[in-house]
This record gives sequence, structure tokens and C-alpha cells, in this order.
Amino acid sequence: MAVDAQALWARLKTDSAGLVAAVVQHHRSGEVLMVGHMNAEALARTLERGRVTFWSRSRDQLWEKGESSGHTLALRGMWVDCDGDALLVQAEPQGPTCHTGAPSCFFTPVLGPPAAPSPALERVFAEIIARKAGLGITSASGKSYVRGLMDGGVPAIAAKLHEEAGELAEALAGDDRGHIAREAADLLFHAMVGLAHRGLDLADVTEVLAARLGRSGVDEKAARGK
Repeated sequence: MAVDAQALWARLKTDSAGLVAAVVQHHRSGEVLMVGHMNAEALARTLERGRVTFWSRSRDQLWEKGESSGHTLALRGMWVDCDGDALLVQAEPQGPTCHTGAPSCFFTPVLGPPAAPSPALERVFAEIIARKAGLGITSASGKSYVRGLMDGGVPAIAAKLHEEAGELAEALAGDDRGHIAREAADLLFHAMVGLAHRGLDLADVTEVLAARLGRSGVDEKAARGK
């Protein structure tokens, strides 16, 4: 359904510069990616072209996110807050959103735990934990794949990780995006089984990743001495 940009803008309450804040959220994971500002023209262009466009306060001009880098934000939804002075823009990022190369501009911790992993990963990990405890859905024979893998211990899990990593490497050599995604999912799944077997949580991994955001990968690796 088409949205009347002029009618929508008339509902909004702008700041002294004639702008409204636009919070950009990943439309699937819910992760907050960035915050920008829109004027009437930026809003109209966003709705018309389906690519998130802002008004750059520093350059005093329209700015389509990713117009030079290619890391655009494809519009997937939009909401107005209760006061009418801010927009929640749901988008599909085409690459990292932050100019540092991070997926989100919000990677500097101040207070609280690291950002939660994807809800889908959380649900899969919860299922793995349930299998470890002998709970949840099993096959018609009453057997659990995860339970059987964990019964084999680290050697069995490590063997599957080697196998799945090899299959992902082979898939990457081709151009079948679906095949690559499936093999990556298999590798992630078995990595999560390994974490659960050793009593770790997804948050243990995201905490490490969060600490590395905003740093050169070369410098980070050199600091570890590996």
C-alpha cells in the first residue's frame, strides 16, 4: 500500500531545524543499526525509492545511506512514535551499516550485557540445551541427534565441525547462495552444540565479538599473539 509522504509529514513534529529523528532497526533481528534525521524530502524519497535516505546535518544535503559504499538500507517498514517526533524505520541492510565496518553503529558498551544474538539463534540454542537435558522433540524412534552427538563427546562434535567446515568451504567455491547459506547454518548449528557441551552460552561469544568491534582485525590478532 502506497504511503502519502506529504500527509505523513504533516502529522510529524519537527525540531527547530525542521527535522525528525529516524531510528533504523534491522527488520528481522530487531537490532538497532543507526540513528539519522529526515526532512520532508528525505522522507518522501525513502518512501518513493524504498531505500532509506536522510538529511545530512553536517553536509546540509540529502544523503541516501550507502550511495557511495553500496551498503544501502532497503526499506521494510516504518512506524511513528506516540509523540510524532520520531520514526522507527525497519530496513534490510546490504552490508555493514556503520562506516567502521561494524554491522551496527551501537557497538561501544557503557552499561549492561552485550547485545543479544539473533532471536533465531537464541531459539535454536535453547533447543540444543533442552536436548542436552534429555528434553524436547525426538525422532519417531525416540532418538535425539544432538543427544547422540553429545554422548560422543568432543571427538564426535569436533569431527562434525571439521566435516561441516569443509562442506562450507566447498560451497563458497560455487555461486549457489542457497547452498552456501545451508552449509553455513550447518556449521553454526554444530558450533552451538559444541558450546552447549562445554557449558558456554551464545552471550559468551557475542561478548568477545563486541569487544573486537571497532578495532582493526590485524591489530586485534597481533594483540592475541596468534
